[in-house]
Amino acid sequence: MNLKRKPESRSTNPQGQNRVVVTGIGAITPVGNTMHDSWQAFINGQSGVVQITLIDMSRYGTKVGGEIKNFDPSEFLPRKKLRHMTFATQVAVIATEQAIADSGLDLDQEDREKIGVIIGTSAASTVDESEKATRQLLAEDARKLSPFQVLRFWPNMQSFWIAEINNLKGYNSTVCTACAAGTQAIGDAATLIKSGAAEVMIAGASEFMVAETVMAGFSAMRALSTSYTDEPEKAMKPFDKNREGFVPAIGGAVMILESLDHAKARDANIYGEILGSGVSSDAYHMIVPDPEGIGAALAIRRALEDAHVSVEDIDYINAHGTATPLGDLAETIAIKSVFGSQAYNVPISSTKSMIGHMMGATGAVEAAVCLMTIRDGIIHPTINLETPDPECDLDFVPNVAREVDVDITLSNSFGLGGQNACLVLGRI
Repeated sequence: MNLKRKPESRSTNPQGQNRVVVTGIGAITPVGNTMHDSWQAFINGQSGVVQITLIDMSRYGTKVGGEIKNFDPSEFLPRKKLRHMTFATQVAVIATEQAIADSGLDLDQEDREKIGVIIGTSAASTVDESEKATRQLLAEDARKLSPFQVLRFWPNMQSFWIAEINNLKGYNSTVCTACAAGTQAIGDAATLIKSGAAEVMIAGASEFMVAETVMAGFSAMRALSTSYTDEPEKAMKPFDKNREGFVPAIGGAVMILESLDHAKARDANIYGEILGSGVSSDAYHMIVPDPEGIGAALAIRRALEDAHVSVEDIDYINAHGTATPLGDLAETIAIKSVFGSQAYNVPISSTKSMIGHMMGATGAVEAAVCLMTIRDGIIHPTINLETPDPECDLDFVPNVAREVDVDITLSNSFGLGGQNACLVLGRI
């Protein structure tokens, strides 16, 4: 069945479930503090990777990362609430407010018991908050710890604050599946709407990965790019023969998901449809991806099956594309495994080439990118792809954006711990 020609009037998918559409997007990334600004930077091939200023990087091999710029949360939220929110939570809440405004959703006209929240993350701000608290304890300053400090550690506070601020009493959850978390959160939210358990879901992810423990740990893992201190914009080189690894980044993205009927009833602007999702586990290694890409391929197949589309229907793939030597190769193998010879006909690009790796949050940004690609017919480039790896020999749209009619996309997220999630998104 070719969903490119499906009748718009149908309100259910081939399985008789509700169709799920996206009506609002908010994003705060290293290249822009809204989805609009981020998207313009992406199609222009603009990097947001800079020399890190938030912490002292003198002890670590890498000195660069994706920081958010010119962003003042106090312009959007009252200081009384900001005091109790970590930076990752602030990003999630503000991206949510952007998404709600973009969707035109009037919460006062909605049943708030039927609006849920699912936010994905690897650790939110847990690492940097733990470091701050530990420094206070070591300085024998324990009495100055906030009574809310323990709660600040917990990743579920992002979902809590979004619900609390907007008085949303529906399904509420947090997905912590490493780099797959944002993608899985959106897929899980879509599943709830398909089943009728919710009419509207707020879904996305947020992350704060620029912390000393993160830098020390990934440096010991030899997972980071280290050769571009003076040219940070060149540090992320997905699918390039000379790729060294990723750089950590900060940011997040949030979407408003609705049933098609609900969106039509209020005459909402629709970006596109969540056609299907797939999740799997490598069950292979804590760090190293399965070299045969078996788990990744399984997640891709499951997403295509859930969406009721074939490989020939996919017009664009947003790659996980982390610029790690093993990860990029395993993803290439997985795509070839599923797509066969068709793999060479599908344009693929890596958003991380421009913003670094936001761990759990990047998948949410990449899903939003897929919707913008469908809307505008422009595939953003994989920048810094100067010397293609002969083993990564697919069409990775090097360095320059490409105008292509795109109806259906695949978004890949393959996390540490072998946790994989994929989304298929399409034109409505």
